[in-house]
Amino acid sequence: MVPAGSFFVGSDRRERELAYRLDAAGYGHSLTRRQGWYEGEGDKRRESLPAFAIMATPVTNRDYARFIAQTGHPAPAVDAVTWNSYGLIHPYARTRRFAWRNRHPPAGRADHPVVLVSQADAQAFARWLSRKTGQRWRLPSALEWEKAVRGPDGRIFPWGNSWDPGRLNSSDQGPFDTQPVGRYPGGAGPHGLLDGAGQVYEWTASAQRNGRVVVKGGAWDDKGCGVCRPAAGHGRPAAIKHILIGFRLLRELNG
Repeated sequence: MVPAGSFFVGSDRRERELAYRLDAAGYGHSLTRRQGWYEGEGDKRRESLPAFAIMATPVTNRDYARFIAQTGHPAPAVDAVTWNSYGLIHPYARTRRFAWRNRHPPAGRADHPVVLVSQADAQAFARWLSRKTGQRWRLPSALEWEKAVRGPDGRIFPWGNSWDPGRLNSSDQGPFDTQPVGRYPGGAGPHGLLDGAGQVYEWTASAQRNGRVVVKGGAWDDKGCGVCRPAAGHGRPAAIKHILIGFRLLRELNG
């Protein structure tokens, strides 16, 4: 549960400078600073939202398997031609450990976050869950996601203002892969949300002016980890099916 009220969103110069320094230490270069990755976060400011509930962890392969079994929705997948058209740094061979076979999740990964899902796939899951439960589930907006992860006090990371690579699944100390959800209880935010930093980026409902969709949270292949801060976010094409992107859903409380 995330109570109604005000909260801090965005970042100040001090936070952005910290993010750039962390990235430089992690990667050994200043690319994120030179390209100004965090300059679009907006000045730190107060916003206000009504109360809502949100999933404590990202949707898992186990959750998603129930959905596709009951609806016939296509299983998470991407072919080599499509993947290569994205122009990503990850080779197609790396996607194979995440690929479903015969509509079943990869062995041993039932409790890992589902990936290789587009924003439309996530929205289809939300419609199914809404019908199944009689409640109103949907993707959170970027603002709702940020409030849920960092709480009302504008902390830099979900757990506080000090960087600790042992509190999340990033490439700083992680296995360069997804892990079962909830494995980092020390990374919980003030509302109890887990895996809000690292693990996988998460789809939101917020579109950018260029038609892309905001994803938040950082992922298992990131170092630093400036992009793992709740204030950070960037755009991805809504149709992309990426090994770094999953989702969690918000439940509306008014109706």
